[in-house]
Amino acid sequence: MSPVEVQRHLSGVDYPATREQLINQAQKEGADERVLEALRKLLDKEYRSPAEVSKAIGDED
Repeated sequence: MSPVEVQRHLSGVDYPATREQLINQAQKEGADERVLEALRKLLDKEYRSPAEVSKAIGDED
């Protein structure tokens, strides 16, 4: 799962944001199950920026 692909579904997120907020926003943006699964694998913490989310997703690979 590409972090760029995930970010396409996170437009409108106000940072900092929790994992749950990221998942909820992705669902609203019509993210597919692969994107949602990548977000569910993130640590349950507050993410300060899109770059931090992308790094965390990249670290999962």
